[in-house]
Amino acid sequence: MSEEDIEKIREKKMEELRERQQGQDAEAQKEAQQRAEAQKKAVLRQSLEPEARERLQALRMAKPQFAEQVERQVVALAQSGRLQGKIDDEQMKAILKELQPGGDDYDIKHSGL
Repeated sequence: MSEEDIEKIREKKMEELRERQQGQDAEAQKEAQQRAEAQKKAVLRQSLEPEARERLQALRMAKPQFAEQVERQVVALAQSGRLQGKIDDEQMKAILKELQPGGDDYDIKHSGL
């Protein structure tokens, strides 16, 4: 085997190692995202009354990015200890109104089941 052949084999092995490492990094990142999502859902379950949770789910159907913003706000309030009990539907309405994007005027109705 020539030096050139050995160098090509070495380069190929290094590329395989890099690809494997990138795959492991991507897997670790995916797992971290899944853990964070599970933690967020747990905090929301603990922080929202059923009616407020329904309203947030309805919002997610209509405005997913806005719903994500609201969820982040609720999680931040819960983690900072600024929540006094669970958020009910009236408090959720107030949060939605406060965070409502400028100028958009829409009312997220709760199904009232």
